[in-house]
Amino acid sequence: MTNELKTILEKIRKVKIAVYGDFCLDAYWILDPEGSEISVETGQQAASVGRQYYSPGGAGNVTANLAALQPASIRAIGAIGNDLYGRELKQQVQDLGVETASLVVQPKDFDTYAFVKSHLDEEEISRVDFGVNNQRSAATDQLLLESIRRALEEDDVLIFNQQVPDSITNAAFIEAVNQLIAKNPGKTVLLDSRHFNDQFQNIHLKINEVELARMNGKGISYQDYVSTEEIEIFGKETFKRYRKPVFVTCGDRGIIAFDEEGIHRTGGLQLSSTLDTTGAGDTAMSAIALSLGAGCSPAQAIRLANLAAAVTVQKVFTTGTASADEILQLATDPNFVYQPELAKSPQKATYLEGTEIELCGYVAGNRAIPIQHAVFDHDGTISTLREGWERIMEPVMIQAILGSHYQTADPGLYEKIRQRVIAYIDQSTGIQTIIQMEALAEMVREYGMVPKDQILDKFGYKEIFNDALLEMVNKRMEKFRTGQLHLEDFTIKGAVDFLHTLKNKGITLYLASGTDRDDVIKEAELLGYADLFDGGIHGSVGDVAKYSKKMVLEKIIRDNGLKGEELIAFGDGPVEIQECRKVGGITVGIACEEPRRYGLNLEKRSRLIRSGAQIIIPDYAQQDRLLELLF
Repeated sequence: MTNELKTILEKIRKVKIAVYGDFCLDAYWILDPEGSEISVETGQQAASVGRQYYSPGGAGNVTANLAALQPASIRAIGAIGNDLYGRELKQQVQDLGVETASLVVQPKDFDTYAFVKSHLDEEEISRVDFGVNNQRSAATDQLLLESIRRALEEDDVLIFNQQVPDSITNAAFIEAVNQLIAKNPGKTVLLDSRHFNDQFQNIHLKINEVELARMNGKGISYQDYVSTEEIEIFGKETFKRYRKPVFVTCGDRGIIAFDEEGIHRTGGLQLSSTLDTTGAGDTAMSAIALSLGAGCSPAQAIRLANLAAAVTVQKVFTTGTASADEILQLATDPNFVYQPELAKSPQKATYLEGTEIELCGYVAGNRAIPIQHAVFDHDGTISTLREGWERIMEPVMIQAILGSHYQTADPGLYEKIRQRVIAYIDQSTGIQTIIQMEALAEMVREYGMVPKDQILDKFGYKEIFNDALLEMVNKRMEKFRTGQLHLEDFTIKGAVDFLHTLKNKGITLYLASGTDRDDVIKEAELLGYADLFDGGIHGSVGDVAKYSKKMVLEKIIRDNGLKGEELIAFGDGPVEIQECRKVGGITVGIACEEPRRYGLNLEKRSRLIRSGAQIIIPDYAQQDRLLELLF
């Protein structure tokens, strides 16, 4: 895929593209909590802006995304007011290398679309909108139509981007655009319109799944869920009407395209960092338009667009863009989302008859290639000695971020940070602790509550977390040593028996954990099964360049000349499941309620299916049936 992307990105550099749309300016005013003086005239406390910054929004953000991919030329077509926001917007767009001669300045009855967002303590507390009562003049429309005509004749592709309600105030304008498009039947025009989708003709359509459903008569809100089945029905119907490709962005489910060849899909990507989806649709549209302008098929276009959007959503608190280098970097090792609808819908589960073993695409049958090697995660897959590590990591992270403000933090800010931490812990389950602590250090810097000279590195934060965690683990280990608690109190139901059975079958066993290797060995030895892992016990060595579960799996494949299905991975976290799927192995997700050591945990089930688990088990209680299924 990387070579294909490189070719597309090179072709994009020769594309000439134009953007018509609602050019907006996003203004961010970061307020000082101390405020300003009390007004003598009103007696009211004045707000104080401690920091301000501005960035292109609407069609302006589209041009920023286009510029990041460095096409041959970009033409901006739109209307702005004769005001300071218009001048700032035009300058910022010009700074991107965009040709702005077709940004029409309307001197009367038109204010530049601007959205001023005031933030206090990381929260948006108010927004002031400019331009909501604009009346675009007939003269402005004529100038815009002339620019659209030139773009259709001179450029390779035209984006028609409409986002602001009532931004097209003259009905005749759309009809005139349709006539211009009809005169240029070979030209690609990609429409992304929130309010006028059904009024344009002869266009390629980019739309999200909710807008698609509403366009096809389904009365839903923008917060409602549209199933993949419905998306495909509506997408086919829409293609029949337009007879041009339709591109549907579906959030973390990826992008689906419809054309004369049928349906093309690219799955969403699993991302372990904090996400901000603002502007992701603009990124996807820009990548699709440039790909089409470069002569690519819709299927190729959505593959590039999907990766570009995944780059953008990882840029928090900004309307980001995606460069060619960033896209190629992500494309080297992407983690796709598997079966998102099944993951969120336990009622759709299919079970091996008479069991709680869920089949998520795994087909039983005579195996031409027998399983020879099995990789197990440790915590939550076999051992529960560290059960509850999340409850320890959460306060460690919150205290690190808030620093000396921990006891006095505003409840709203505290809860916001807490939710951010919980989300990250959930996303990062299964990766090495040192990587989690690296992310923590970045969050500490991001929130700015701790003086720079007091921020620790990843090793410092890891030491704090490990000390707190090992205090709990050591108490549990002592109870085991003294006979107060027993093996079944610290292992998933049936796990150790299952290991012995596999060992007796001649399967080579490996233990691969994100925990420090010395600790994994010590805990496995204490619980009495370390000697079963003749393939080795692997764990973090404090250097991500020297150890990862990915490295372990690839080494097993390489050293043993495996074809993929000879390898099976068991785990309760995304990493081992994702990496085993990539090498063609079989994946079994352990979705166990760890505190009681048996039974199904629905959150784990969802996470594991999305990561690529082909089989889900709550524990190893029905291991006889599982063995029949696998062997």
